[in-house]
Amino acid sequence: MRQDIAETRAKWRALVSEQGESGLSVAAFCHQRGLRAWQFYEWKKRVREPETASFVEVQVAPPAEPRLPAAEPSHGIEVRLRAGRSLIVAPGFNVDHLRVLLSVLESEA
Repeated sequence: MRQDIAETRAKWRALVSEQGESGLSVAAFCHQRGLRAWQFYEWKKRVREPETASFVEVQVAPPAEPRLPAAEPSHGIEVRLRAGRSLIVAPGFNVDHLRVLLSVLESEA
């Protein structure tokens, strides 16, 4: 059964890609192929969502040794999230880690 789901998902992923490349509106594309537009939109949403679980493993690192304050203040970026939370991102941050963190934090709100 899992293979049937994977095949169906692959079929719709291909259709969504084909529609995007065709230049046709969703309505015209679906009409040509005998598809229902509402079903196309539902599958378009499904195939764009990641298939993985929404949990991200987090490991707690041992406390860092105390550091002396920097001679110059760091010019970080404050990212304000829903529910009044915020993050301060320091220069040199890892963009991929920030994307995952924001995705997790925003989905919790």
